[in-house]
Amino acid sequence: MKIYGFIPARYGSTRLPGKPLALIAGRPMIVHVYERARLSSVLEKVVVATDDERIKKVVEEIEGEALLTSKEHTCGTERIAEAAEILRLAPDDIVVNIQADQPLLEPAVIEELVKPLLLNADLPMATVAVPIEREEDKHDPNRVKVVLNKEGQAIYFSRSLIPFYRPPGPSPTYLRHIGLYAYRKEFLDTFVRLSPGELEQAEKLEQLRALEHGYPIAVSVTKYECPEVDTPEDLKKIEELLAK
Repeated sequence: MKIYGFIPARYGSTRLPGKPLALIAGRPMIVHVYERARLSSVLEKVVVATDDERIKKVVEEIEGEALLTSKEHTCGTERIAEAAEILRLAPDDIVVNIQADQPLLEPAVIEELVKPLLLNADLPMATVAVPIEREEDKHDPNRVKVVLNKEGQAIYFSRSLIPFYRPPGPSPTYLRHIGLYAYRKEFLDTFVRLSPGELEQAEKLEQLRALEHGYPIAVSVTKYECPEVDTPEDLKKIEELLAK
């Protein structure tokens, strides 16, 4: 069993076209993400799976590995599933889905992400969450929230604030979902064949597909933020953080 990192990178973006190539401190965002992922001690290799020659060229210019995949994929999971098939990964290999819009990715998070799958061979899938500190994040629909059971597995993901807090009593710890995923290759192949459910289509959150079909998702709670880039304003914030 080996662990591979894949970064799905689509050129088109509704809010920020060409987002993977957006410059941050003078370098394309995809380069920041790739180099951060390469620092992980658990990954056998890191591969960018893209639908665009320009993104592929930028990655190869830093001597990185990139694969061209279909332009017809509807989500990043489908894209990495194709890339994993091209590379002929074994059924028990672990596939890590690394988001192309997290240029401040903390490599240690990848180790936390895959740990549940290494400890429990029955788990098909894992992800990561971080406690929410900023009040504005609780009500931002771009900051996905997750609630867990006593086993550390996801009960539900939502763009709304969950759980609802009704005083008196202590306020719950709210968790923001970080869009990193780890799949066993065998389950990844199953996942992309599953039909999207009503909840996934309502929330526009593909991880709900696994829950709707009865598959558990282990969630590691980390201290690392791993901020995402969704808007031009986010790019400015990332540059400020890099400057510090």
